[in-house]
Amino acid sequence: MNMRIRALFGFVAVALALMAVPAVAQEKPFQLALVTPIQIFSEDVSITGLRLNLLYGRNQTVTGVDLGLVNHTKAGDSKGIQWGLVNLTDANFTGLQDGWVNITKGDFEGLQWGFVNYVNHGNGLMIGFVNYAMSMKGLQIGLVNFIRQGGQFPVFPIVNWSF
Repeated sequence: MNMRIRALFGFVAVALALMAVPAVAQEKPFQLALVTPIQIFSEDVSITGLRLNLLYGRNQTVTGVDLGLVNHTKAGDSKGIQWGLVNLTDANFTGLQDGWVNITKGDFEGLQWGFVNYVNHGNGLMIGFVNYAMSMKGLQIGLVNFIRQGGQFPVFPIVNWSF
């Protein structure tokens, strides 16, 4: 009887481990991209660690450091630092976006620093020449600042805020 219980526990442990493999396989610690699809891992993989995009790189999410000319994440929650000419996040981002153009189509929390900054919903600080948020809780500093819903002013030069 004791042998049967051990065998059953062993079988269950192996079955659970095999079910977990596909989820782990979709997350990699490093990505190097010339231009999507010429990159080490496909764009359907999430990166936790470092992603280097020589021209243009696209993945599901990046958690960690994202460096390159054009950094693009497609879905889910990305976290960390995006540093490049253009930082494009189709979903949510938490951390620092530093580039000429920073676009987060979902929720953004942290600091956007660039020439043009855009968020759907922001929570934090935007510093740039043009800052645009559909809605925001935080501060914008720049030449022209837009907060479409809930801002102190819909558009205002130098500084705009919503708390």
